[in-house]
Amino acid sequence: MTKRIAALLLLVLPLMMFFPLLAQKPKTPKERSVSGIVTDATGSAIAGAVVQLENLKTLEVRSFIAKDKGDYYFHNLSMDVEYRLRAKAGGKESAPRTLSTFDNHTELTINFQVK
Repeated sequence: MTKRIAALLLLVLPLMMFFPLLAQKPKTPKERSVSGIVTDATGSAIAGAVVQLENLKTLEVRSFIAKDKGDYYFHNLSMDVEYRLRAKAGGKESAPRTLSTFDNHTELTINFQVK
């Protein structure tokens, strides 16, 4: 009888240690980032283009001046907020793009073409 109990414990104890792991929820990321390149109608990078990021909850606007290769980067963006982005250069503007709360990617790439 004691051998049966010992064998049963050997089977049950590892399972008991495994069940709490199943109950844990996967961690959802709290922040995301977005980056990309701003180009003109010919596909050439626009250094100095201004990329604006608007928080659609608070209406706060952050700006980034594109670097030499037309690249920009925003980080520490909440996963629970929608954002609208657009690029401006030389009096012209790109089409706006929206970061949705339904998009669960933590690193996004959005390129803009200013025409």
